Amino acid sequence: MQVASYLKLSVAVAVATIALKTGAWWLTDSVSLLSDAMESLVNLAGAMFALVMVTVAQAPPDADHPYGHHKAEYFSSGFEGVLILVAALGIIWASGQRLLHPQPLEALGWGVVLSVVSSAMNGALAWAMLRKAREHRSMALEADARHLFTDVWTSAGVVLGLGAVHATGWLWLDPVIAIGVALNIVREGVHLIARSADGLMDRAIDAEGREAIQRVLDDFAHHTIRFDHVVTRRAGQRQFVDLHMHMPADWSLGRAAAVRASVEQALMAAVPGLRATLQLLPMDVEAHFDDPRDPL
Repeated sequence: MQVASYLKLSVAVAVATIALKTGAWWLTDSVSLLSDAMESLVNLAGAMFALVMVTVAQAPPDADHPYGHHKAEYFSSGFEGVLILVAALGIIWASGQRLLHPQPLEALGWGVVLSVVSSAMNGALAWAMLRKAREHRSMALEADARHLFTDVWTSAGVVLGLGAVHATGWLWLDPVIAIGVALNIVREGVHLIARSADGLMDRAIDAEGREAIQRVLDDFAHHTIRFDHVVTRRAGQRQFVDLHMHMPADWSLGRAAAVRASVEQALMAAVPGLRATLQLLPMDVEAHFDDPRDPL
């Protein structure tokens, strides 16, 4: 199953969980269950926007975007983070009203059952989505999966809190739990926005990929070939490496191009989805940059 298929499934599950959690709130009149249902609305909006952004990211390069559209996925993560913050503000407002005007809860048993069923659906989907996100290095899919995991923990806290309300009769616990839910999803929203911004600023690829690149370069490097100014970056599911490859000045162009092609192929085989750009230079020529270090 591809990334887009998982996001379509996420949309379907979000619709189902909204129905279940809204039913739980309607039966119980619990503001904490209402907050849980509002977060599921965010799940739905986030999954739909992520699906659009993944589709855009897979579009081929064009005249205006010669390097492709891979960074579109980062907008999905940022958008979902903003939605989470908006939902949290709504939850806090509703909870404040309930603190001022406590109301008894009804049909807690059915409400808890519906909440648990929806959480089980979200948990199973989030686990599968996170595995697929790591396989395809999809920021949009990872953001949606992590938000679903947050939803699962939120629902667990709500269920435990409602149990405490039932056991103690303290109605004020219900809005306090809802405020706790809101603060938790604020944390997740800020995290998603920060990751989105970080990705848009050309973050280096992960440590495992950088180590694989270095191993390939070490295999090719010897007294007649050396590499420097190695720079990596990630754009959505695509990864890039740029470097200088120094060779003897008296080599023929054909020989230099053949070695260069071998290095490129080895790099792309070592790191799936990598695009390598090698600039050929004579051994005695240096390219100078403002930063003397060579970040990998």
